Amino acid sequence: MTTTFRHPIAALLLTSLPLMTACSEKTQTPAEKAAAAAVPGAPPGGADDVAARQATASNVREANDLVEFSYSYPVEAARIPALAKWLDNDRAVKRDALVAEARRDRAAAEKEGFPYHAHSHLQSWKRITSTPRFLSLSSEIGTYMGGAHGMQGFDTLIWDRNHATRLKPLDLFTSPAAFDNAAKDDLCAGIERAKAARGVTWSREPGTPFADCPVPSAQTIWLGSSDGRYLDRLTIAIGPYEIGPYAEGSYKINLPMSAALVNALKPEYQRDFLPIN
Repeated sequence: MTTTFRHPIAALLLTSLPLMTACSEKTQTPAEKAAAAAVPGAPPGGADDVAARQATASNVREANDLVEFSYSYPVEAARIPALAKWLDNDRAVKRDALVAEARRDRAAAEKEGFPYHAHSHLQSWKRITSTPRFLSLSSEIGTYMGGAHGMQGFDTLIWDRNHATRLKPLDLFTSPAAFDNAAKDDLCAGIERAKAARGVTWSREPGTPFADCPVPSAQTIWLGSSDGRYLDRLTIAIGPYEIGPYAEGSYKINLPMSAALVNALKPEYQRDFLPIN
C-alpha cells in the first residue's frame, strides 16, 4: 500500500524524522563530555566527575640499577577523585623516600668498596569489598633495603562514601582498647590453628620467644563483606617476626565478626556491620 502525502510540509517532516532521530541519539565522546563539563556555568567539579567515571586502575612500575618500584590500586579507587589523589601522593612520597635511601646506600657501598644491590618497594592495593557506604582496600608490601633478605608488610584503608573520608578500620571502633578486648581471644585461637596447620607448635611458656599473643590493634586490620551490603568479615594480617621467626613468614588470621566486635563499634557505624551468630 502506497501512502500519498497531500500536505507538502507534513511530507517533509515525516521524511526528515529518521535523520533527526539519528542526530539526537549521537553519543558524546569522552573529550566532548569533559569539554561540556568545563564550560562556564557548568556545575563545579563536573570535569573532575567525568574524568573519574572514565578512570582506570593505576599501575606504576620502575626498574633500574638503583631501585625497583611498583605501586598499583584498583579501578574502584581510581574513580574516587579524592582517594586517587591521596594514593598518587602516597606513591610519590614512597618512591622519593626509596630513591633517597638507595642513593645514600649506593654512595656508601662505593666508598667502602662493597657491591650495591638495588633497593625495592613493591606495593599493591586491592579491593576487599565495596558496600553502599564503604570501599575497603588491602595492601601487601614487599621491600628490600640491602640486608640479608626482604621484608613483607601490610596496609589498610576504608573510604567512607557518606562523608567522603579516608579511614583506618580501627577508626570505626570506640577505642583501640575496646577492639582489643573484643578481638583478642579469637585472634589467639586463630593463631594457634594457623600455626598448627603449618606444623608449628606454639609454645606459650613465659620467657619463650614469641610466646605472647599479639595486640590486635597493633596489627593490620582488613574488613570485608560476604553480601556486598554489610561488613561481616575481619582479617588480621601479621608480619614476620611478630609471632614467629622470619622463616615462619607472615599470617593472615580470619576472625568471626562477633557481637562483641559490633558492640565495640562507634554507634554511627554499627548499622553497617552484621555480626555472625
